[in-house]
Amino acid sequence: MAEGQQPVPPSGFLDRFFHLTENRTAIRTEILAGVTTYLTMAYIIFVNPAILSGAGMDFGAVFAATCLAAAIGSLIMGLYANYPVALAPGMGLNAYFAFVAVPEFGGDWRTALGCVFLSGILFLALSLSPLREWLINSIPRSMKHAIAAGIGFFLALIGLKNAGIVVGDPVTLVTLGKLAAPALFAAAGLVVLTALAARRVPGATIISILVIAGLSILLGYQTFDGVAAMPPSLAPTLLQMNLSGAVHAGFVTIVFVFLMVDLLDTAGTLVSVASRAGMLDAEGRLPRLRKAMVADSLATTIGATLGTSSTTSYIESAAGVDAGGRTGLTAVTVALLFLLSLFLAPLAHAVPLYATAPALLFVACLMAKSLADIEWNDVTESVPAVVTALAIPLTFSIASGIGLGLLTYAAVKILAGRPREANGAVLLIAAAFAVKLLLQ
Repeated sequence: MAEGQQPVPPSGFLDRFFHLTENRTAIRTEILAGVTTYLTMAYIIFVNPAILSGAGMDFGAVFAATCLAAAIGSLIMGLYANYPVALAPGMGLNAYFAFVAVPEFGGDWRTALGCVFLSGILFLALSLSPLREWLINSIPRSMKHAIAAGIGFFLALIGLKNAGIVVGDPVTLVTLGKLAAPALFAAAGLVVLTALAARRVPGATIISILVIAGLSILLGYQTFDGVAAMPPSLAPTLLQMNLSGAVHAGFVTIVFVFLMVDLLDTAGTLVSVASRAGMLDAEGRLPRLRKAMVADSLATTIGATLGTSSTTSYIESAAGVDAGGRTGLTAVTVALLFLLSLFLAPLAHAVPLYATAPALLFVACLMAKSLADIEWNDVTESVPAVVTALAIPLTFSIASGIGLGLLTYAAVKILAGRPREANGAVLLIAAAFAVKLLLQ
């Protein structure tokens, strides 16, 4: 450097906008972190269209909506909240949308999309008000862990069903299916995925999906029409949500589940990722929490207008944080990669449903870890938690599982002489669910 020449800021505009130096990171580190996060969550571009198309939605349009919702949501999170957190249509929420909400409305996915949109609007209102923290803090910790595990078991049941490993039975309700090609492919995919994850291979989930899809094509079980093409039309799902139908179709329970699960999932993800990145303040609170919540709620409303189920923050963002991501530039990088994914529609069509089953099962295993954090020595906490975790998959309804769990929680606490531990929100939800059970 010539004498008298001033040092150049390490990143110019990007450094000032994302506060890279302040967060002890650099452009290259943030981009690599973004690529890492993308690889760990890109499976959603295959899984989400497969699930939602089963509810009657156009596969290609859902594929485009998935990529765009992930890109826009991640972009808002990166530019507005400056968090290294990526967003995409949420696992569990998409299953609830396709297998519970849509059938509840007689197969009308447009009305279900209307409920997703309304839940996003309510989420936005909560994010801008003090009610956000009150609602999050009102749900007992044991129940939060139980809900996460229950949704995981719900995903596992769907994955086993999609692979033909578990089938219906008139006597035993469910039983082992025939170990035909789809079941064997799915089992192999889970083994590959778990082994790759154990070796900490970036993109283990998407690699396993592509390996099983590739084997299916080579052995003649699946057709292949190429890897890339122009993005499919978004027209079949764009602005198709039926808001008036949602309001007049007994929408309260459906909207509540979308809202509650999205809210808890987002809060949990943000705390987990921020803690891993060392971003929590001295009191363990998240800086810019309101902005992060607003970004997430906006992503849900935008995703509904595009034609997909609730968009939420992804825990896979922790992989990018482990790779050094500390700012919104990581999320912006993920957004750009999801935009490029729009051109991979032919590849998505070549992925059979059973190839995505291992992803559902693996995510379920990760979510089941929440059970370890339940207060097992306190039966007034553990019993309602187990009821919740079991009821969600066995009733095939997140709403019913949460309702039964909170009803059990409130009743147990009151009869055990500890009514103060069942706060107002828990009692309100429990009473509402009890009324619903009596009226159905």
